[in-house]
Amino acid sequence: MDWGDLRYVLAIARAGSLSGAARELGVNHSTVFRRLSAFEARLGVRLFDRLATGYALTVAGADMLASLEKIDQEINALDRRLSGRDLKLSGPVVVTTTNTLAYRFLGPHLAAFQDKFPGINLELVLATEYFSLSKRQADVAIRPTTTPPDTLVGRRLCAIAFALYASEQYLKTQGHARDLADHRWLGFDDNLSHLAAAQWMREKLPDARFALRSNNLLGLFSGAVAGMGVAPLPCFMGDTEPNLKRLFPPDPKMGSELWLLTHEDLRHTARIRAFMDFMATSIIADKNLLEGRRPN
Repeated sequence: MDWGDLRYVLAIARAGSLSGAARELGVNHSTVFRRLSAFEARLGVRLFDRLATGYALTVAGADMLASLEKIDQEINALDRRLSGRDLKLSGPVVVTTTNTLAYRFLGPHLAAFQDKFPGINLELVLATEYFSLSKRQADVAIRPTTTPPDTLVGRRLCAIAFALYASEQYLKTQGHARDLADHRWLGFDDNLSHLAAAQWMREKLPDARFALRSNNLLGLFSGAVAGMGVAPLPCFMGDTEPNLKRLFPPDPKMGSELWLLTHEDLRHTARIRAFMDFMATSIIADKNLLEGRRPN
């Protein structure tokens, strides 16, 4: 058995389907099917039951999976340790962050880093969830959170302030509302119910009328710009959009924090260290925007 075949078994077991495994491995569906069939034929053992709902491990497959998980952890740990000894200021750095930070804030900081370190190639992965840094899905995370994972190391850069925003167009027609609950609101769906701003809305506006709910802050942002209603938004988004007006000062109960994180085994890799140090300095210099402090 070689690790190439075992990776396919592990990916199918985790995804429960050939298509999910293909996405994880970066190959097509037919390649996964062909590799699994050939591997099972060589072993003389069926590892998966082909069901209408997907691929389910057989007893033999489940026994193999327990060992594969341990092998995978060891290989990932070895990869991180070897990468941690890399002293060159060149090569790839995979950065994961949210689409809102990438769209409205991080661009100039990433560009300045690339200008200073042209030998380091950046790859930006946008996702609302944490990519696994322990499995090398990403090298560095720039994430809004108040509870960073214990498995990662890094630093808190600053607060991320939230405030209420609406367009001039909306305020001309609906600005007469005496109470917050009388406004049309743009809010979060269940996918973002964990955000402090979503919890604030549940407490302050239990009977609010929602013109729009979204699983993404960019959805609320675009709705607010279009005049659909009032939206809680990060100040780095709302304050930089000329068509939006901040209704009240930022409420600390809606806010979050910005963290710069990597894995313990990668922190001494030269290109990771360079990225972490540069981005920390660059972002902190711009923290007034993130913390909602407007220039006088």
